Amino acid sequence: MGSGIAQVAAGAGHPVTLVDSRAGAADEAVSRIAAALDRLVARGRLGREEADAAVGRVTPHTTADMTTVPPVGLVIEAVVEHADVKRAIFRQLEAGQPATTVLATNTSSIDIDAITGDATTGHDAASHGGHSPAMARPGRVVGLHFFNPVPVMRLVEVIAGSASDPAVLDDVTALMRSWGKTPVRCTSTPGFIVNRVARPFYGEAQRMVAEGIADPATVDLALRGAGFRMGPFELTDLIGQDVNLAVGESVWHQTQEDPRYEPTDWQRDLVRSGRLGRKTGRGVFTYDGEDPNVPTDARPDEELAGRLVGGPLATDPVARTLAMLVNEGVDLVHRGEASAEDVDTAMRLGTNYPQGPFDWLAEIGADTVRRQLEELDHLYPGGRYRPSEGL
Repeated sequence: MGSGIAQVAAGAGHPVTLVDSRAGAADEAVSRIAAALDRLVARGRLGREEADAAVGRVTPHTTADMTTVPPVGLVIEAVVEHADVKRAIFRQLEAGQPATTVLATNTSSIDIDAITGDATTGHDAASHGGHSPAMARPGRVVGLHFFNPVPVMRLVEVIAGSASDPAVLDDVTALMRSWGKTPVRCTSTPGFIVNRVARPFYGEAQRMVAEGIADPATVDLALRGAGFRMGPFELTDLIGQDVNLAVGESVWHQTQEDPRYEPTDWQRDLVRSGRLGRKTGRGVFTYDGEDPNVPTDARPDEELAGRLVGGPLATDPVARTLAMLVNEGVDLVHRGEASAEDVDTAMRLGTNYPQGPFDWLAEIGADTVRRQLEELDHLYPGGRYRPSEGL
């Protein structure tokens, strides 16, 4: 992520200091950037002089002490997803950078206030397991959540902590546009837009398989038939079952273990058994053929997939999934955490969905979605399927 962000920034004309604590890591990242730009030159998508100039703007810097990082206008942190580590880094950055420097985190799910220790909302460091005091200038701290691969993916979520300065948010939003990105804005809600709204895409499929309604390959086929580029099982095998589960657990815990977001024991069992997906050769599917990216045991039942879609709600992978995706998008906007336009943009660009939740809402209708959720809530009581007040 860090080298991808650096590549985009350097390509936009900025001098970039690329920092890592491990000896040699920053130099390796510069080499990766150079190789990536060489491939673009070979394909005729970038000029040789332009590529060489971009690489020349990147300076590697090795240190574990962020107070030694040279003064810059914007810092983008892309370290491990651990709040304590990020808090420590941001305290050092605050001490070492000028007061005008914008400090951004590339976190995919951690609360911005948990990083700044903003006492105005009760998110002090102690409540999050750390011992650092609240930052003196939390207004200059924002989230800039990029998506992999950074040079290719257009979406950037611009995240506002409770103390983030509106002018700073406007500035970084404009900067992302100047980098050729499509920024969307949201508050620091658990999972932000993409990782929050996408939870049902995985969760409904896993629950249906656990119930014995269909096998994973058949559920994937049904959802691909509805326009999704990949089914939930092949997608989580690509992401990594452990990575996908970790994000789900984070959202669940940050929402005070709301049943809407509770991860499934079905996926937890996959992770416990080491079936993490393509990277381990086995996840939901097995990857032991000539092409390690193609499963050898994904054999969908086309007749069953066709029968389930359009059938009873409880056994229809498409209807269940869309009702829940719409509910999540509506709820996010109802709480004032994002706009409907940004939710649709984020889900199309961040997850390659064929359309956004509000596009589906316009097609299906709020009354129908609400009735579907009420039916599911009756069949599976406990709160997971409660309709948003926004419906």
